[in-house]
Amino acid sequence: MTGRKSMRVTVWNENVHETTETEVAERYPDGIHGAVASAITDHHPEAVVRTATLADPEHGLTEEVLADTDVLTWWGHKAHEEVDDAVVERVQRHVLSGMGLVVLHSGHLSKVFRALLGTTCNLDWRCERDRELVWTVDPAHPIAQGVPHPVVIDQQEMYGEFFDIPAPDELVFISSFSGGEVFRSGCTFRRGHGRIFYFSPGDQAFPVYHHADVRKVIANGVQWAVPTRERDLPALHNRPAGWFA
Repeated sequence: MTGRKSMRVTVWNENVHETTETEVAERYPDGIHGAVASAITDHHPEAVVRTATLADPEHGLTEEVLADTDVLTWWGHKAHEEVDDAVVERVQRHVLSGMGLVVLHSGHLSKVFRALLGTTCNLDWRCERDRELVWTVDPAHPIAQGVPHPVVIDQQEMYGEFFDIPAPDELVFISSFSGGEVFRSGCTFRRGHGRIFYFSPGDQAFPVYHHADVRKVIANGVQWAVPTRERDLPALHNRPAGWFA
C-alpha cells in the first residue's frame, strides 16, 4: 500500500460483560479485546495492535486513531445502542475510504455493521452449548489458509438462518450446529474502498476466542482486510465531453 512494514490494528470491544459478570471476567481476564488482540499478535508479531472500549473517550475511536488504523475489529453485544452515532459515522467513513473492518459474533447487530450493510442483520439464535462445525467452502481464499476443515467448536452459541444480510461478495465458511441449523459464518463484503469480514464464532459465554483455529481465522481475516491502496473516499467526478481525447 504505502511501503509500511507493519499493519496497524485497533481491536474494539464494548467490554461490558467482562466488567459486570464474574464468569465472563474469569473466562476473559484481559477482556474479549485482550483475547482478540493476542490472537492477532500471535500470528502477526510485527503488527502494531491497540485496544479500545466503549468506556474510552469517543469510545477510543477518535479521528486520529482511525486515521492510524489499517484494520478495525469489532465486538459488541449488550451495548450496541450506547455507541455514539457520531462515532458510527466516523467509522463508516473510514471504511468507505479503505480501512478494513472485521466484525465478530454479535457485532452483527452493531450500528456500524448495519449501517454499512443496509439491512437488519437479524438471525436465529440459541445459547445452549451447541457443537459448531465451521466448514470451509472457499479453500483458495486467503482467510481459509491454514484452517482445518472443519473447525470443531465443542460449546458455542447457535446462530442460524435466516441471516438478514446482503448476498456476500465471498462466502468463506458455513457452520452447522448440533440442532441441525446452518449459518453463513464467514462472509466478506466490499463497501467503497474498504474490505469487511464477518466471522460469527465467539461468545462471552464460552471460551471460543481461546480456540486456536478461531484465532487463526481472525488473524487471517485481519491480514486480508488491510488496505491495498491509499485511503480516500470514492469521489464524484464531472467528466466533460472529450476529456480523454
